[in-house]
Amino acid sequence: MQTPDPMTAPNPHLPARPDWLALRREEILEPELPIVDPHHHLVDRANTGRYLLPELLDDTNTGHNIVATVYLEWLSMYRQDGPPEMRPVGEVEFANGVAAMAASGVYGKTRVCAGIVGHADLMLGAPVETVLETMIAAGGGRFRGIRYITASHPSEAARGSSVNRAAGLLKEPRVREGFAKLHPLGLSFDAWMYFTQLGELADLARAFPATPIVLNHVGGAIGIGPYAGRRDEVFTEWRRGIEEVASCPNVYVKLGGLGMRLFGFDVHAGALPPSSEQLATAWRPYIETCIAAFGPERAMFESNFPVDKGSGSYPVFWNAFKRLAAGCSAAEKEALFSGTARRFYRLD
Repeated sequence: MQTPDPMTAPNPHLPARPDWLALRREEILEPELPIVDPHHHLVDRANTGRYLLPELLDDTNTGHNIVATVYLEWLSMYRQDGPPEMRPVGEVEFANGVAAMAASGVYGKTRVCAGIVGHADLMLGAPVETVLETMIAAGGGRFRGIRYITASHPSEAARGSSVNRAAGLLKEPRVREGFAKLHPLGLSFDAWMYFTQLGELADLARAFPATPIVLNHVGGAIGIGPYAGRRDEVFTEWRRGIEEVASCPNVYVKLGGLGMRLFGFDVHAGALPPSSEQLATAWRPYIETCIAAFGPERAMFESNFPVDKGSGSYPVFWNAFKRLAAGCSAAEKEALFSGTARRFYRLD
């Protein structure tokens, strides 16, 4: 299956507006709490804008104690030549270069891109092993696994991913043949799909119980297109899917992504950016359901920047997460904000 051209893939996300974001300032809550941000991107292309190390540091250096980050693939910095299946290796090489810059200490204490998640086409089947081995070598000891987006919906108005793939991919024999190569190489899998597909992930997780899997963005509860105005109905179906996936002990969940247009919240339409209290109120049902289903030891807060930046600022987002975790014990907070991410991505 051909990967979309990174330079022309459509961008379905809300645009970041720096002047608007600057209208909201908040005191940082629990500024000493260590945070591993397990999901951000770096990109520089016309259809998505520029968000590289300086822009990321502008966000991470706003008061929260961001000790490390994990880079997630986003069709960024692919090689321009060579076999098509090998072109995503360029993204791993790029992220590892940024990680080396951050590791020098010249740019501060945050271990940016301490873990790297790339993309490999699992439709290659068993031959994907060669791609994975090349990525391991390119990652300089930081490559941790792949994300293979399987987001699929027949309604274009419901889609919130840059990629819309064929339905039922996780059940494809060739995809599973490729997936089977992850665990022997010590690699994990990031899953991104819509709530209508969560049963497929549960089936995959049961078939490969030794492979660590993390579900991105609380499982994609769509709130746009045909699902607009049907939040309660969607929530009921989404919760059933989350509970089924959480019953698989090898599956974890990322608590975030709720700033994407996909979820149907309207905080981006306000004259002022949302406060952390507003975000915590809107997101609470999804976050609390996921923590109850997976437990803090299999859940991790994520920024999903710069994708979510259209709905609020980095410091306000992490304040919102801290408000949502206010009733947790110190051990639970440690897991949610850093410990689970460290363990899943083997950052130590």
